[in-house]
Amino acid sequence: MKHIVSGIQPTGTVNIGTYLGSIKNFVKLQETYSDYHFLIFIADLHAITIPRDRLALRKTIKELAALYLACGLKKDRLSLFVQSEIPAHAQMGYMLQTFTYMGELERMTQYKDKALKQEKGVTSALFTYPSLMAADILLYDAAYVPVGEDQKQHLELTRDIAERVNNRLGDFFTVPKPIIPKVGARIMSLTDPTSKMSKSDDNVKSRILLLDDEAIIRKRIMSAVTDSDTSIKYDKQHKTGISNLMTIYSAITDESYDTIEARYKDATYATFKKDLADIVVTEIKPIQARYKALMQSGEVDELLDAGKAYAEKIAYKKVMKLSHKLGLGRKR
Repeated sequence: MKHIVSGIQPTGTVNIGTYLGSIKNFVKLQETYSDYHFLIFIADLHAITIPRDRLALRKTIKELAALYLACGLKKDRLSLFVQSEIPAHAQMGYMLQTFTYMGELERMTQYKDKALKQEKGVTSALFTYPSLMAADILLYDAAYVPVGEDQKQHLELTRDIAERVNNRLGDFFTVPKPIIPKVGARIMSLTDPTSKMSKSDDNVKSRILLLDDEAIIRKRIMSAVTDSDTSIKYDKQHKTGISNLMTIYSAITDESYDTIEARYKDATYATFKKDLADIVVTEIKPIQARYKALMQSGEVDELLDAGKAYAEKIAYKKVMKLSHKLGLGRKR
């Protein structure tokens, strides 16, 4: 079975940037890659690289699984599971550390950025994060991995690690290829369009969450930063604010920037924002309704159990094969 693998950290409710750049794209990919089985995991091991409230983390794990389903993923070719429930992820992550160099980890942009923001000591888990991420992918011999622009560096390291193992131990891992969406891969903050939209941003006005009330969604779009030049044109370098809003518009409607520009060539920012708010609300409301229904049923746990059973079988075999090749344990 050919696999496409992706994971998301349970660190809070999903924002529209993650939805448009990752989850919505996953729904489209299920149609495009119809002969692939999709593995999506809740990356709770990655989440604890910094301290988390245990009850809040467990609550978010289930909520995130429900949101994935509510966004329209097809269950017949999907295995959804919790990363920590498959011990092979941690085992493989450690073994891959022996193929990962310190210099490579030190160059990881996300590590450097997060380390700068840490008020207390930086954990070794944050430093070795990319080795575990490589394990998440290589355990299942993923052919493709959907990634945003900010994850390309990690996937490149995963490819390097896979090739390093293959050169030393023979043809063992599939070297994964990235799938990067052309539109919506990187949605920026509504208050600072030079920074990526983040659910951890201190300014709540910077983002739209999938579970936000309609009134909040409309208010945040109407107050989003634009530009002094009032023309509605896509120019990522000189008109970051309106370009970011146009990216959201295009990612939801699948319309090109040229089409959007032509429609609003004589319009004001206020008119554009009002229409964008309508589009976003129309997109999100059905997701919220499905999410509420799923949270009231037992379907989420059933799917997570089935996903665990599927992933565990594959992951266990792969980690045991690598253990054998490395000479670990007793020969039986």
